[in-house]
Amino acid sequence: MLAAPAPVPRERADYAIEHALRDALGGAPVIAGVDEVGRGAWAGPVVVCAAVTDLSEPPSLPGRGGKTVRLTDSKLLTAAHRSAFAAVLPDWLAGHAFGSASPAEIDELGMTAALRRAAVRALEALPVPPGIVLLDGSHDFLGRPWRVRCEIKADQRSVTVAAASVLAKVHRDEHMAALGADFPAYGFADSAGYPSPVHQEALRESGPTPHHRLSWSYLDDLPRWRHLKRHRDPNAGEGQLSLM
Repeated sequence: MLAAPAPVPRERADYAIEHALRDALGGAPVIAGVDEVGRGAWAGPVVVCAAVTDLSEPPSLPGRGGKTVRLTDSKLLTAAHRSAFAAVLPDWLAGHAFGSASPAEIDELGMTAALRRAAVRALEALPVPPGIVLLDGSHDFLGRPWRVRCEIKADQRSVTVAAASVLAKVHRDEHMAALGADFPAYGFADSAGYPSPVHQEALRESGPTPHHRLSWSYLDDLPRWRHLKRHRDPNAGEGQLSLM
């Protein structure tokens, strides 16, 4: 993994990290910005987006009072602005792709391995293989053979990762809303599978759906449904599950 300097606060995402990488590597490698969403949810997949730009000026949106809304971390944007960016980013980007890992894979593999699987699926679906992967955060969950640079708050500092952040969030939210049509009591369209009060009440009353992660500790607090909890045996190798 390539070492990263301390982050420098910025008012909006830019290409400082991407330009520094190109300078350090002495060329123009394809840089894929990667971000994930859904890691802390109780239901639904974990979703990864990999995005590649041509380092051109990113799209922006008109805001209130004549202000301009700049591309940044999806968590800092309103739902309306996320959707508006998600509508224009695919045509602007040089390439992007999604990868996901299902609740069953999360239960089977654990979150770190499932996240890696989702990221590899996204990266391998890009039209051009990246020469370097830019990850948000300090943990390299990809490892070899990928050449990785981790950057804290890259989703706020890097245009490439910010684009991946927005697309991953909107893509997963839409997926969860579609699942919610079959399970309206759980409020997936609003909670995206995170533990909202509506979601928790539905779990208490009706138990987990086929889209819930059954290895997670929330089941410990649901006596009626605790018997459904899945446990990975750490001594049995990857993928070994038991029902306890």
